[in-house]
Amino acid sequence: MSELGKILMVLGLLLVILGGLVVLAANLSGKAPWLGRLPGDIRIERGNWTFYFPLATCLIVSLILTIVFSLFGRR
Repeated sequence: MSELGKILMVLGLLLVILGGLVVLAANLSGKAPWLGRLPGDIRIERGNWTFYFPLATCLIVSLILTIVFSLFGRR
């Protein structure tokens, strides 16, 4: 059970670091212009409703997290 605790602590720390980087990027440039505005992100606006799905952003974040977890997960 201690392994699960360590994994949760590392995941929490990574989320805090990632959140801090997003906040820092937003403060430095007014907002993070690259986040959610990549080619491949789906945005449909019709009248008074908007559908938005950041497909390309999700793929890039997934790739980065896969690389990070594979580097730190090796024993």
